[in-house]
Amino acid sequence: MKSELGRMLAGVCAVAALATTAACGSGGGDDAKGDGGKPAAAASKAETAGLKALTEAELTQAVLTKGDVKGYRVGKTPDAEIPDVSVPAKPASCQAIADMMLLGTEPDAKARVSRSLSNLKATDATLIRVGLLAQPEADAKKVVADLRTQSEKCASFEHTDYQYTKVEPLKAPAVGDEAVAYSMTAKIEGDEIPATYTVVRSGSTLAVFYGANLLSAKQAKVPEGMIEAQVAKLER
Repeated sequence: MKSELGRMLAGVCAVAALATTAACGSGGGDDAKGDGGKPAAAASKAETAGLKALTEAELTQAVLTKGDVKGYRVGKTPDAEIPDVSVPAKPASCQAIADMMLLGTEPDAKARVSRSLSNLKATDATLIRVGLLAQPEADAKKVVADLRTQSEKCASFEHTDYQYTKVEPLKAPAVGDEAVAYSMTAKIEGDEIPATYTVVRSGSTLAVFYGANLLSAKQAKVPEGMIEAQVAKLER
């Protein structure tokens, strides 16, 4: 049975084929973020115990909106495309990589928000997803460590009847507290779709950036300016 991710990537194929006439994406945006500081005593205690997970409301305030990224449509990602259920990967040593395709983690995130972005230029068929995952700090660190290890050792895997190959680590941007980046190629209904992932940890929150483009592996990369803008907004 085909996963929602497979349907979404298959949609990318169709959009890419029509790249000269239409851009992919959805409209609509959300609010801007407001943030409050912690008393010194509370901050000290939090540092000892590890930072707590943010709430869904806090993530919603912190995620990018169309006002933060000029030239892009920004819409809420359908819940069906980021399901809560983890699907086993073969081999299991690639599970963290497979889970992250659907914004899944082990341990599970306490809250998630996701936005889908597309360039207003009709010739740009790159699909971009930005997600924020709320975790206790120790769990967030574990997720990044697992992704780093698997991106270096997991060359290919099978997930929900689809094949993913050419998993390779990439140079991660120097943002947040730590970051990991990697690329892969998804084989969807006869097409090979280059995709990239960048996961940035800022305190207890993971910012996830996904890019896919049927026509160009180079264009599958999420712009660094977008990554920097999201991390800066999260940290405000």
